[in-house]
Amino acid sequence: WTLHLENVTLSLSGQYECTFSTYPYGTKAAKIQLTVKAEEEKHYLKKAWLKQTLEISCLENATSENLSNYPLKWLVGENGRKEELVTKEPSCPPVYRNSSMLYGQRVLLGLNNALKVFPTKISDDGRVFSCHVLYHPERVRKSSTTVRVFGK
Repeated sequence: WTLHLENVTLSLSGQYECTFSTYPYGTKAAKIQLTVKAEEEKHYLKKAWLKQTLEISCLENATSENLSNYPLKWLVGENGRKEELVTKEPSCPPVYRNSSMLYGQRVLLGLNNALKVFPTKISDDGRVFSCHVLYHPERVRKSSTTVRVFGK
């Protein structure tokens, strides 16, 4: 006896019970706790030259998917604190969060929703840029890229 679940979503998480009758022992039951987890975040490392353009892909291995069909946002973080840089809704222009002191006019959303930062600065070294794509109401795909900046 097996339970098969298709199109699994986070809402299917919970406790499942299988009950059956046996002779001569009576009713038997087994319980299982199902925990559905969202896709894990992918981590990357990107090297960049000082005062050059840094370009970071949103989801490195999502070449077959059209990311313009899903809401996405780019964030930058350091020491556990994250700041939103740009958001993009399907069929709408990107919205830039130019309140950032470090990234005000230095970020641009490029082709395939790649983040472009120009020019790279020493302060970008060690920063983690993350892209979040809401591809299902209950699922977010994330990729984060740690940047290392080098001088010539």
